Amino acid sequence: MATMAETIEETYETAVTRKVVRKSLKIEETSSTTKTTTMTTPAKLYGRELSAYDEVDVDELLAKLSQEELTMLAKEVDPDDNFLPPSQRNNYACEKDPTGPLNRKKLIEHINKQALETPDRPEVKPYVAGVVRGKKWIPPPPPEKIREADEQITIDLGDEYETALTAATQEEIIDLAAILGFHSMMNQDQYHASLLNKGQPVGLGWDGITKATKPKIYPMDPPNDTDPEQTISRVKDNDQSFLDLNWNNIKNISDEKIEKLFEGLKTNTHLEVLSLVNVGLNDRTAQLLADALEANSTLRVVNVETNFISPAGVVQLVKALLTTNTVEEFRASNQRSQVLGNKTEMEITRLVEQNPTLLRLGLHLEYSDARHRVASHLQRNIDRNCRLQKRATTSLSLRLPRGRPPAVGVDSSFFNLTPPSAETTTPTCERRINDKPICEPVLDVPNGTDRFVRAQPPDIHPEPHSTPATPEPERRLDH
Repeated sequence: MATMAETIEETYETAVTRKVVRKSLKIEETSSTTKTTTMTTPAKLYGRELSAYDEVDVDELLAKLSQEELTMLAKEVDPDDNFLPPSQRNNYACEKDPTGPLNRKKLIEHINKQALETPDRPEVKPYVAGVVRGKKWIPPPPPEKIREADEQITIDLGDEYETALTAATQEEIIDLAAILGFHSMMNQDQYHASLLNKGQPVGLGWDGITKATKPKIYPMDPPNDTDPEQTISRVKDNDQSFLDLNWNNIKNISDEKIEKLFEGLKTNTHLEVLSLVNVGLNDRTAQLLADALEANSTLRVVNVETNFISPAGVVQLVKALLTTNTVEEFRASNQRSQVLGNKTEMEITRLVEQNPTLLRLGLHLEYSDARHRVASHLQRNIDRNCRLQKRATTSLSLRLPRGRPPAVGVDSSFFNLTPPSAETTTPTCERRINDKPICEPVLDVPNGTDRFVRAQPPDIHPEPHSTPATPEPERRLDH
């Protein structure tokens, strides 16, 4: 059970005989209290609500104050009025009477007039340009810091090394520092001269002035002298020896020639590298190139950098690579639009992830998600290509004749073996026991690294002058 207790608070103000009595009710909790009630009251000032002071006349209140009360109030207020004298704008402690009434306008005019009528101080020495008048200020010398003597460390190198270092010249010491890898003790010219054994430059020692190395002048690249008409005819004629077409930086190539080239690419079966850098390709010719890529099945490298292809045209070219899946490298950076945009980059990423043969992609992708996904997929394609090549090499080495002990490596001529004719019989088993051939089983066991381990047969020496029998087919045990 809760009881009500009356609390009386008395407040006295300094210098003002005023007594304020506040009464409030406080809830006192007892053991039987089960619920606490919270009462909130509006803010009050001197026992009255704030809205009660809205209609109070301030001038009337100030008129009722005494001189001591006004002085006390003035100490708490700092008026911001430029037309009041300074003695009335701050807590002025001097009780001296003013000399007269304040007229701010006349005071400013008097100050300006007095400043103009006051003559300048006479110069003892007239001004002359370039001549210092009076004493020149010299800064005092900085205090010398007392340096503690460095502790000397004595190293005994032996008589032989001390004699060699004492008699060594500065160039020999620089060479020794380069050999030991003390790069901070020399510049690049000294370091490279020591490595190449050219001798140190004259006048360039420990205290010499380092001069910039004069850059080498390389000749300009010659212009591309490829004949477009001749290359177009060779592409249309499907020339077997024409594998690389390079039209880079050829000026003034008409769209008609580019269209003829792309028409010839549709039926060409020998061209592998197509490079069309800075030839003025646009979206219309890029669409023709996309159609040619869908029909061509031999191109491995396509380079169309530095042209005027829009992001939508780049997407069409990447999409065309999915038809034949023969292009391993595609480059299309530095186009008309430097930024492809998020939607275009995500579309290119999706198309690249569907391409199992693309190994290199030359495109500037702004978003990290697209870059990471494209790089991961290209790395998977490269790893898959390496595994297939190793597997083909391993299977070829397992099917070679076993007439001699296997070598560590496989000769490159084995990769160009032609299949035997129908009349020729190539024995694969030369080891015999009691005139019975022994065929070695080929056991392809994956060992966790995408390699296959071949089970070795027992060490049996073949009999000389034995006639090979008809070989049995290879047996493959799959686990």
